[in-house]
Amino acid sequence: MTRIHIANEKDTEKLGERIGQQVQPGTVIALIGDLGTGKTTLTKSIARGLGVTETVTSPTFNIIREYRSGRLPLYHFDVYRIGDPDEMFELGYEEYFYGDGVCVVEWADIIEELLPEDAVVISIDRGASDEEREYEIEGEEDICIF
Repeated sequence: MTRIHIANEKDTEKLGERIGQQVQPGTVIALIGDLGTGKTTLTKSIARGLGVTETVTSPTFNIIREYRSGRLPLYHFDVYRIGDPDEMFELGYEEYFYGDGVCVVEWADIIEELLPEDAVVISIDRGASDEEREYEIEGEEDICIF
């Protein structure tokens, strides 16, 4: 497990870009954190690191958005509105999680039992100031973030 102190949104963006540059096909990144902790900001930065040129927006009402302009496909999930993990089966989540792209799942704790064992889990907590964040990253063996 790695712990990282983030001082501001710019540092979040740098971290996300580095992650996006390092991820490999089949990577699932599970983001866990309260509302407003920067999950979507991190996702947008991961997309930028992948070379995604489309505008990345939160898929809150769609649950999933696909971006194919980067070096790997990016599948961005926001499962906040999932009432039951079984709803993920209807979306065909396994094709995404075990496919050739990169999946970023916001509110991943809601579907924790469906996440692959090798998922990279990033927990985000607020820091001492409004802009600071504390990241706890597990399963990053294949992602060089430094």
